Amino acid sequence: MVPSMTSMTLPSDTPRPRSRWPLFAIPILLLIAAAAWSAFWFYAVSQAEVKADAWRAQEAKSGRRYDCAKQSISGYPFRLEVRCDGARVALTSQTAGAASAPVTIDLGEILAVAQIYDPKLLIAEFKSPATISETANAPAMQVSWSVARSSVVGLPAIPQRASIVFDDVGIDRVNNNAVQVPVARAKHVELHGRLAEGSTAKDPIIESVLKIEAGSAQDVHPVLARPFGADIHAKLIGLKDLTPKPWPQRFRELQAGGGQVEIVQSRIQQDDLIAIAAGSLGLNAQGQINGELQMTVTGLEKIIPALGIEKMLEDGVPQATLDRVAPGVRSQDVTNLLGALDKAIPGLGKVVKQNANAGVAAGINALGTAATLEGKPARTFPLRFADGTVYLGPLKVGQVPPLF
Repeated sequence: MVPSMTSMTLPSDTPRPRSRWPLFAIPILLLIAAAAWSAFWFYAVSQAEVKADAWRAQEAKSGRRYDCAKQSISGYPFRLEVRCDGARVALTSQTAGAASAPVTIDLGEILAVAQIYDPKLLIAEFKSPATISETANAPAMQVSWSVARSSVVGLPAIPQRASIVFDDVGIDRVNNNAVQVPVARAKHVELHGRLAEGSTAKDPIIESVLKIEAGSAQDVHPVLARPFGADIHAKLIGLKDLTPKPWPQRFRELQAGGGQVEIVQSRIQQDDLIAIAAGSLGLNAQGQINGELQMTVTGLEKIIPALGIEKMLEDGVPQATLDRVAPGVRSQDVTNLLGALDKAIPGLGKVVKQNANAGVAAGINALGTAATLEGKPARTFPLRFADGTVYLGPLKVGQVPPLF
């Protein structure tokens, strides 16, 4: 039997086609987000350029001018990469008496990188070498390295921390004949600085750490010509602000306010000679260093010949020095005796001078007190700075130029 048409059930609604708008919603949202992020990135770039121009203007007022032959910004979408080709830094009035002798530093390239989501952290890399010159005809200094990086935390406001690191750094003097004369070398150099905890912008205290591995310097003092390592922790106390200004002006303000550098801890090692020191240094009204560091030294007798004792004997020993290390001996008697010995037996005076070096070392030991440093016999004595002159015990061992 065939069912009737009336008994059959028919669907009340026919199937409707599904809406396709969700398929396009996600791409549209992603496109909007990408456009918004792009706008934000380009806005961040423009703000970075504005802040960089303002910073350069401030630095220029302080005698530090920064220029780029070619500058580009990249790093989209998550970074800001500022590349400066043909970088040049012109410094004026940054050292005592330097107003008429500006210093120019030329670098090949500087690359500064900041994350778009953390613009207060800036990391920079520097391409070797750098050339430092005062005038077109004066000998230039060339600084080279394998790696040079720096980081600054706290920009664009007052930096909270800053660091710079060099590997395989060398400094050479280049004369007019393009001949390079070594000045300084180091396998590794680190310099770190930060605002001390509790420090404020109106009363800043800066903590710094300097580390040197396998360093040597040819033009500073004969003692530093052999490789040495150094680890120095210091505090700069007495600054009134951190606004950009020439260094001589800042040093004057530091002196006027009774500021000082506190050497919290320092350690220097050269072969088996080890020296640690701590103390405070300040400035007098003429910009010369005054102060005293308490030193403990092992192997002191090996450093005495490098301090120039022999030359001091050749030039004549000051009576005040002899009174300290050899009471009752007249300066003129020593000079005449050495000359007479050389005339009688050539070379004999040199032997006497070498023995005199040992005698002076014994005199210095007598001034200090016995101590032990890292399990080795040592002596403790003051390293004094008086109007820029450096004294090791009774001996003048160096002269520091005024800072303003």
